[in-house]
Amino acid sequence: MTSTLAENEVQAVGATPADPKQKPWALLASPAVILAAFVALLIYLNGADLNESEQASINVTSLAEEILAHLQLTVVSTVIVLAIAIPLGIVLSRKGSRGALPVVLALANIGQGAPAIGVIALLAVWLGIGFWVAIIALVAYSILPALRNTLVGLQQVDPALIDAGRGIGMSAPAVLFRVEVPLAVPVILAGIRTTLVLNVGVAALAAFINGGGLGGLIITGVKLYQLPVLITGSVLIAILALTVDWLAAIAERYLHPKGM
Repeated sequence: MTSTLAENEVQAVGATPADPKQKPWALLASPAVILAAFVALLIYLNGADLNESEQASINVTSLAEEILAHLQLTVVSTVIVLAIAIPLGIVLSRKGSRGALPVVLALANIGQGAPAIGVIALLAVWLGIGFWVAIIALVAYSILPALRNTLVGLQQVDPALIDAGRGIGMSAPAVLFRVEVPLAVPVILAGIRTTLVLNVGVAALAAFINGGGLGGLIITGVKLYQLPVLITGSVLIAILALTVDWLAAIAERYLHPKGM
């Protein structure tokens, strides 16, 4: 009964995959918003009277380094999440492992149920500060969408297709990797997209534990009352999140299995 309830909960909260029939021009909305936000930021900074400290924080070289550090946090944490969540989701979707499903989901929910800053602070107290502590916090916070969508995608595969595969003599692993996983790809990709966007946003908090990233600009802006630095950091994080989401939407669209 507990396992059945957990499966129903997973199915109820799975992210929705992109519509493959969506017109290609619909993907142009995000770049338009991104460009508008970037131009608005440039206009604002061009008209602002920046002091030496502000100029040191938001010059091209410094911003490039912070953006690169932010992307590094996002990419490394997402790769680790996928390396854990997708295989774990596949294992938990098998009948013999479903007894562990409620426990694993409960643990995954702890990471995302708690405030992100709380997760980062507790890990900093336990493990110290730095890049890898920030990575652990990001993984703990963003693993649920990828795990959940892997489970949802596999659970939604039509049992008749699985039986048909077995009926033509395919082994259990062959049915899994040649029937179930390909059919679950759209939902799994939606989970990956959600994880990426979550990590871009939460990576801003890594600066609190010396993990790097654009969050440092926000902290500097608040501490020193430097509004241009604060606005620059906030807008760049938003632009980065929109850009990552747009690129993930393109990948989700064109990696969608043909004929589905």
